[in-house]
Amino acid sequence: MSTIFETIMLICFGISWPISIVKAIKTKVVAGKSPLFMSIVIIGYISGVLFKLTSDDISPVIALYILNLVMVCIDLILYYRYLPKKK
Repeated sequence: MSTIFETIMLICFGISWPISIVKAIKTKVVAGKSPLFMSIVIIGYISGVLFKLTSDDISPVIALYILNLVMVCIDLILYYRYLPKKK
């Protein structure tokens, strides 16, 4: 039963990342994004993946952890890509 709630949580969290990625690509503006926050989220998703890999029952929900992890990494890369250069 807990896997259902975990899946819903990961889907809800995961909905925001594609929106953020598309916005960054279209506007090339990353103002308001926090690399520290994204890094903390990345650590959280890595921890979720490691937990699933080391548990007795590896569930398919690990795919959502990995998908979200990849999207946050892409968003962080875009942050540094479009960060205004100092003169």
